[in-house]
Amino acid sequence: MAVRLRRGEAADAGVIGDICYRAFKHIAEAHNFPPDLPNGEMAAGFMGGMMAHPGFYDVVAEADGRIVGSNFLDERNAISGVGPITVDPDLQNEGAGRALMADVMRRSEERGFAGIRLVQAGYHSRSLALYAKLGFAPREQLACMQGAAIAQTFPGYAVRPATAADIGACDRLCFEVHGHTRGGELADAIIQGGATVVERAGRITGYATLIAFFGHAVGETNDDLKALIGAAEAYLGPGFLIPTRNHALLKWALQSGLQITQTMTLMAIGLYSEPAGAWLPSVTY
Repeated sequence: MAVRLRRGEAADAGVIGDICYRAFKHIAEAHNFPPDLPNGEMAAGFMGGMMAHPGFYDVVAEADGRIVGSNFLDERNAISGVGPITVDPDLQNEGAGRALMADVMRRSEERGFAGIRLVQAGYHSRSLALYAKLGFAPREQLACMQGAAIAQTFPGYAVRPATAADIGACDRLCFEVHGHTRGGELADAIIQGGATVVERAGRITGYATLIAFFGHAVGETNDDLKALIGAAEAYLGPGFLIPTRNHALLKWALQSGLQITQTMTLMAIGLYSEPAGAWLPSVTY
């Protein structure tokens, strides 16, 4: 299949949203998992939002004059993040996916990002094989957690909405844990009203852009993360992600009534420092 790549346009959102919904639904249901997105309309809105945001790069694949897939690169931070990448289920394994991945990898390298990362569904062995062939190294197994909100508070841990004035402290904390910052995402989350911080003894010891599939969190300790998770009213989307090797946090979440809905794999090229604290990744990284 001859594939032509181009930048996305606002008018493409409906088509690539429909492809995204059908592609994720197809592969999830083939493995007896629920789809990550409930319908094509929500997927189209999500795609349109990323195409309109200056912090995201988009690329669309066409074959025989019609759109067959798309990919995105989150460029808001020092580390770039891939996805979602989707190809029409009727045209998979024809080269479009590899071409879309090569394009964002080239973009990330040309723009000078220190690393590039993605998260793939654990049940999708073909994507794991593709990303490994392209050079992505598996770094963490993740458990996607969902269920009724834990709604628990912790004495001495005060959770409140994050403000723009908190970004510096949150960036310092993220750098201490990961060796890089994610202030671009945090700034957007503050504007959208979903970001929170936790304070102990009058200082910020953790933050979350959102306790959700597309949110990440960082804390000095597991108790900081527990306070952030416990304060969340719901876990939007398929759920939030916990690195499985953080057994203490995973065990607490399970004992609090949450369930593991699927496992995922965090993969990386370039800069990757072993985390030196407690953290929750987003579905991007």
